Amino acid sequence: MTIQQLHSVEELHQFVKQPGKQLLFKHSITCPISAKAHEEFQAYVEETNIPAAEVLVIEDRPVSNTIAEEFGIRHESPQIFLLDDGKVRWNASHWNITRQTISAALNE
Repeated sequence: MTIQQLHSVEELHQFVKQPGKQLLFKHSITCPISAKAHEEFQAYVEETNIPAAEVLVIEDRPVSNTIAEEFGIRHESPQIFLLDDGKVRWNASHWNITRQTISAALNE
């Protein structure tokens, strides 16, 4: 499955309104912790068929800020969200983003 890049708030809203489960990842390309979490996220998405998207928090700050505001969850980076019909069912940040934690969240 390809990871969609979200560069605008409109693209974010289009992604979030899709039915079913999906993953949304906030990534900072300047942070080594984010780089490791991004590897885990990419590896998980490659192994599964779940729709996934990512936001680069520095380059696309308005999109990143909108996620924090609309989901009511404080911004962190890296950060991952499991969405189900547009609602956040689970989120994690930093070292808590691993293939295992993503898999466990999806299988709850």
